[in-house]
Amino acid sequence: MATLGLMLSLAASVQAKPSIPPHGKLAPLFNGKDLTGFDTLLEKQGINRDPNKVFQVEKGVLHISGQEFGGLVTQKEYENYYLRAEFKWGEKTYPPRDGKARDSGIQYNVTGPLKVWPRMMEFQINEGGTGDMWVVGGTSATVDGKVYESTSSGPGAYIRIPHVGRGPLVNVTGHRDPVNDLERPHGKWNVLELVVDHDRVMYFVNGNLALLGTNANTTKGKILFQCEGAEVYFRNLKIARLK
Repeated sequence: MATLGLMLSLAASVQAKPSIPPHGKLAPLFNGKDLTGFDTLLEKQGINRDPNKVFQVEKGVLHISGQEFGGLVTQKEYENYYLRAEFKWGEKTYPPRDGKARDSGIQYNVTGPLKVWPRMMEFQINEGGTGDMWVVGGTSATVDGKVYESTSSGPGAYIRIPHVGRGPLVNVTGHRDPVNDLERPHGKWNVLELVVDHDRVMYFVNGNLALLGTNANTTKGKILFQCEGAEVYFRNLKIARLK
């Protein structure tokens, strides 16, 4: 009986483990040739003005130089989807984050005026903290039973939520998580998977569940690939609607 009980317990735990839900066929979000379907956003330049070529396509890969805060944002809004993306770090960092841990992110459910750090949620990409969540500008979510609710402005407008088992952050270039490092070695491609299922979100980093959020108060919006002071590359950006 004890053996049977253990087997049932293990089976239940396996069944309870979050996984990618059924979805349609993955379709390219980025065509690998140009920035069709996207707008560029830069803090000093505004929308669709990029004289320094911060966003470039190189041999099918999206290269973001990191020189100015902003992002590459979809022109369409998305809801109830599975997003798969690959990223790797470049070498360069720029003020005001020169010498600090490299930083980028996938911002989703972006709504309202298009600006740096709009109202949104974020799949954080950050040396030592890839897989963390941000709720920004009035968004909220529940993670591990705790409600995180950002304000529309002021000090409470930006709240960071650590991924499962994450160690302490050290804000220096090249930092690695000493406890639960989900990233591959510097210069290697990493696979990120984001599920937005109504008010439930899941983050996976290289096949590992990094974070599960529920009760999100935003479920639809644009998707933004962030430029935040560090050179970063993206490829194989694909999206599918959940069934």
